[in-house]
Amino acid sequence: MQGKRSGHSGVLVALLAGALAVSACSEEGGNAERIYVRSMNGDAMAIAGLNAQVSGGLNTKTFSAQILEPLIFLSGESKLSPGLAESWELSEDGLELTLHLREGVTWHDGKPFTAEDVKFNYDEIIPLQVYGAQLFERIASVDIKDEHTVVIRLSKAFGPLLETIATQFIIPKHLYEGTNYVTNPANKEKIVGTGPMMFSSYTPGQEIVLVKNPNYWGGEVQVDKGVFTQIPDPNSRAEALFSGQIDEALLDPSKAARVAETDNLEILTAGFFPEAQVVSFNAQSEYLKDAAVRRAVFAAMDRHELVKTALSGVGTPANGFFPDNLDWAVNPDINFDRDFPHDLDAINKVLDDAGFPRGPDGIRFTLRLQYLSSSPDTALMVELIASQLEEVGIASKLSGDASAVYTENTYRKGDFDLVFVRTSLGGEPSIGITRWYACNDRKLDSANPSGICDPEIDAAVDAALVAPGQAQRGEAYKALQKRAREVMIHAPLVWSITGNPVINTSRWKGLDNPDPLVDRKPWLTMQLVK
Repeated sequence: MQGKRSGHSGVLVALLAGALAVSACSEEGGNAERIYVRSMNGDAMAIAGLNAQVSGGLNTKTFSAQILEPLIFLSGESKLSPGLAESWELSEDGLELTLHLREGVTWHDGKPFTAEDVKFNYDEIIPLQVYGAQLFERIASVDIKDEHTVVIRLSKAFGPLLETIATQFIIPKHLYEGTNYVTNPANKEKIVGTGPMMFSSYTPGQEIVLVKNPNYWGGEVQVDKGVFTQIPDPNSRAEALFSGQIDEALLDPSKAARVAETDNLEILTAGFFPEAQVVSFNAQSEYLKDAAVRRAVFAAMDRHELVKTALSGVGTPANGFFPDNLDWAVNPDINFDRDFPHDLDAINKVLDDAGFPRGPDGIRFTLRLQYLSSSPDTALMVELIASQLEEVGIASKLSGDASAVYTENTYRKGDFDLVFVRTSLGGEPSIGITRWYACNDRKLDSANPSGICDPEIDAAVDAALVAPGQAQRGEAYKALQKRAREVMIHAPLVWSITGNPVINTSRWKGLDNPDPLVDRKPWLTMQLVK
């Protein structure tokens, strides 16, 4: 259970305390090593590596945001700003984007960053990434005008063009060309980027260490070393944060009240895209082929109780497919409380009529509920959902898996009935939301695993991608939501902040000032408290 303490975790905390003590002693001697320590849920290196361009996973993206960079920065508040491209121009018809690259930028190994790197990435790498694949299908050519100018020409307009470019981390051509992009060692311990932090070392099962990039184009990095440690036991992790032995961690929702009443602790609310706890249905499952059954199963999940009990009040029950802050895109006719009421008598009738009567033991059928083992908040929700489903005669087999197994079973094999995950909503619906509804016959990660390609949904998704303005995109998104209510292959359960880290500000100030690049620490502005 969550409360069981781990001796291994205690060893890690002791090692971290020792490292911070050395840092403090160095400071007294006038030569401080400025160390920032964050606890991670899971070993990104062992699971998927550090390059989010070729591998999914929240931990992987966390490391990519510190080491790698896109051409355009996109903040957690969806503000665009210059990245590796210092400026750009988009033609009036939206078909030609000219990018002016920064001069004097070098990769961590000293090689120059040039237009050749950009062309290589947009010709070869972005099709491997779920957001990039949509853009790649519309690229007619990528042309180098000179060493620091690239022109991307599209075959047809692409509404979220700039936002999509902002999700594509650029990786070095000289390390990837002619290799297997997915298995290249540069995805792991030989990773090289242009960002403010560089890979230093990896201790399996314990930590990944990054060090400052002394030649960073963006300015002076204020942290000498970032230690991303693993403290698997949630109670040990929480105590390490509360005591100041570490500076940042993801905590179980049950710790929210203690965080609120503890000095120097706060939940970060800026610098991240909004997230949701979502459920996807395997429409190929023998029990979930009927959309009416899928709708009934969704109604059996009491979203309000999930927030109140499983998440200790941290989050908001979803009442539609899009969050309220996207008011221009929300379909006002969608209301989960009205459309999918938690009415047990009505749910039982739908299941009876669908040909799934209760057996002698009261059970109709058993569903496999799959989730990531590295997401304890999702695990708490799934445990409660299992008991809610049992109320209508559905038994559950819970399967909490590591990222590699989860990805294989969910997106490759379709070996699940219901899958639950905490996911980013991205900077624009066509990037973060519609991927869960659009046809995914290529079996890409972090995209619709239902096995259904619905023509109406796909038409709405395509219309949003080519729409010239927000109003037109909004109408396409509203059509998508209307059809999504009917087919019920994916839906949010909770608008979540349980994936937001908690910080201890006793050693560092400025942690709550978000970087222009989403998910990146403010390495250039944070300051060690004297």
